[in-house]
Amino acid sequence: MKIDIQQSWWAMIGLGNGKREWTIEEKFEKIAEAGFTGIMGSLPEDHEAEKWRRLLDEYQFSFGIHSFPSKKEDLQLLLKKAKEFGVQYVNSQVMDDFTIDEEAIHLLKDLVAEAKGANIPYFVETHRGRITQDLIRTVQYVNEIPDLRLTIDLSHYVLAGEGCYSEIAEEYFDVLLRRTSSIHARVSNGQQIQIDIGPDGNHPMTERFVGWWEKGMTYWLNEAKPGDVLPLVCELGPPDYSITQYSNPSLIEISNRWEQAIVFKRILEEAWERVTHNNSIASS
Repeated sequence: MKIDIQQSWWAMIGLGNGKREWTIEEKFEKIAEAGFTGIMGSLPEDHEAEKWRRLLDEYQFSFGIHSFPSKKEDLQLLLKKAKEFGVQYVNSQVMDDFTIDEEAIHLLKDLVAEAKGANIPYFVETHRGRITQDLIRTVQYVNEIPDLRLTIDLSHYVLAGEGCYSEIAEEYFDVLLRRTSSIHARVSNGQQIQIDIGPDGNHPMTERFVGWWEKGMTYWLNEAKPGDVLPLVCELGPPDYSITQYSNPSLIEISNRWEQAIVFKRILEEAWERVTHNNSIASS
């Protein structure tokens, strides 16, 4: 059992040398140099598929993909193409936030069944503005669907709940963390979805998020079988996710997203080391 620390391709948008954005090849090189072991992105368009396959193989990267289904048919063709391309897993932000209750449960069951039929790992992301809009309804879905696995991104609920400082929020988070199959690393503070945690990661909110990630890792590890892999994704988005200052005619980010991605990578590695160490002690 091991982790696979991936860099989000979406998070590479706009990154470059200060004069121009890096090319696809340069982005792959930078990701490899930083020690990431994979990429999470979108299934390449047909005209780019050969280049992507070549680069992924050259750098021996794993590859997980996004999807945004609103019905099972949306997932069917994607799963077939993902399987053919050699995708590690499919992550879904399920549409949309106005689909609730039994309709939502039915849709999620359909999507899980489609992925199971295609024999490809499938995770639903905890994301606002989607079927997982809020913490309460997402806990309901998890309780109703035993085989629903999650990509954990609690930054959305911390933002929507202005921090989620309560015992019941922690109890609800725990329900979701028990279904951890992937983790997206981003820290929010109840007011902004994505904050700069500093060069050493010492922002006051970091400890809370790391505690949740370690709990999710522990739950995953306790259920994992030999050969299983836990994708951990550094997902720091471009504007408007990143905080910016206005400078006519453009928005200037106040944070260096690439440097922050490397900070998050280190934090995830250290968290995994603690989890595996504690698990070894508990097993001995």
